[in-house]
Amino acid sequence: MGHAKLHGMGIALITPFKADKSIDFKALATLSDYQIMNGADYLVVLGTTAETPTLTTEERREVREFVANRVNGRVPLVLGLGGNSTTAVVEELKNTDLSSFCAILSVTPYYNKPSQEGLFQHYKMISEASPRPIILYNVPGRTGVNMTAETTLRIASTCENVIAIKEASGNMSQMDEIIKRKPSDFMVISGDDGVTFPLITLGAVGVISVIGNAFPNEFSRMVRLALEGRYDQALQIHHRFTELFNLLFVDGNPAGVKCVLNAMGFIENELRLPLVPTRITTNDKIRRVLDSFK
Repeated sequence: MGHAKLHGMGIALITPFKADKSIDFKALATLSDYQIMNGADYLVVLGTTAETPTLTTEERREVREFVANRVNGRVPLVLGLGGNSTTAVVEELKNTDLSSFCAILSVTPYYNKPSQEGLFQHYKMISEASPRPIILYNVPGRTGVNMTAETTLRIASTCENVIAIKEASGNMSQMDEIIKRKPSDFMVISGDDGVTFPLITLGAVGVISVIGNAFPNEFSRMVRLALEGRYDQALQIHHRFTELFNLLFVDGNPAGVKCVLNAMGFIENELRLPLVPTRITTNDKIRRVLDSFK
């Protein structure tokens, strides 16, 4: 598989729900088409943004198959598949139909807080078991554990089936260290919309984006301009988004981006507990920023 497939803007797809909390497949189809037609380079199915922890095993299968059929090869697909039991992740990799997916995005184990050695052994085992390349995913704000640059580089140089990391630690010096010392074909992907521009200037290959759900055209353009070294133009777009970046995450993800998509007429503003829609004050601020985009 050509690793260049993961350059540019990937989108961490949301899962739209109806008022009765069932999955709104019609809205999911519309959204997938909208993103592909507006510059998405690839889509990530069943990531954190998809509220995957609140989907049943059967619903996850339905979403996987539905998106794969709808996209029908128009852009590459990455599947989110991780967990905090290594053997359970290995089993799931063996028992899941991965034929439509070019890579697996696998978050570090969460809650049980493994040591750096534990993280290394976890990824070594799943990368050996996986029929598809693995993208590491470091998001300490959600998992309770940070994978250090040293551990990431150790995995990158030891496990040949690991091709990239989605880095969302917010630690620029850690990310810069990975970019500086990584094997040449290993990719660093921004896991945070707000630092995508500076991270690309350091050598990241793109982003797995939340904001791209709503603004694929503008955000993919920023990513493309930055990758082409046209930093002045990219920076202008980055600055247009700055206020929205902050607002989108005030009440957690995907509450913010679902509020935006609802205001744009794509979806109903429904989440599954324990997640709830954004507060009224945030909602009003988001709508004001949206009006300024028109």
